[in-house]
Amino acid sequence: MNQPVFQRRRIDNSAIPTTIFVLLVANGLAFAAQQMQPQLMQYYFALWPFGSPRPDWPEFHVWQLLTYGFLHGDLSHIFFNMFGLWMFGRDIERTLGTQRFAIYFLTCVVGAGVVQLTVALIQGDFYPTVGASGGVFGLLLAYAMFFPDRTVMLLIPPIPMRAKYFVLFYGLAELYFGLSGSAPGVANFAHLGGMLFGYILLRRWRVVRR
Repeated sequence: MNQPVFQRRRIDNSAIPTTIFVLLVANGLAFAAQQMQPQLMQYYFALWPFGSPRPDWPEFHVWQLLTYGFLHGDLSHIFFNMFGLWMFGRDIERTLGTQRFAIYFLTCVVGAGVVQLTVALIQGDFYPTVGASGGVFGLLLAYAMFFPDRTVMLLIPPIPMRAKYFVLFYGLAELYFGLSGSAPGVANFAHLGGMLFGYILLRRWRVVRR
């Protein structure tokens, strides 16, 4: 897999690069707000599908395509997303630079939201979506493109494999779970949407650079 070529800008070599630090803090503050005002935060800032079936139910608003990515269902949800952001995002931010990394991550979040809305519209589902997983899956895709032969470790089972195979495995698993419906409550197509929009943006940047 060819690695896109980019011009490096504002490379941060600290343990937690600038954009990742800001995202960690923002997600932490949003999660704290959820604990204090759970209904209000979900009503206005979770991602709700089009066409509320009842007038007193939440409606879709365009800002939700971004804000839903800063909300999480529980402590384990935010922990694993933030761990993935830190683990895979550090080298990507150092490669892209602070500004482009922020654009990339947020594009993946929004793209995942767009795909989730489309799937919900097709399936006729009406439930809120929260979590930064779409952005994290976009980071997985970028990691495989930038560092395809690096060794990463699966959590369950703990098997080491190259990054390109690791991401391929996760992508195929998400596709299977999404099509089979065997992982209810998980926005599998949103995860794939984050990877898709991330890939499109990386390819676009490569064309612009050339």
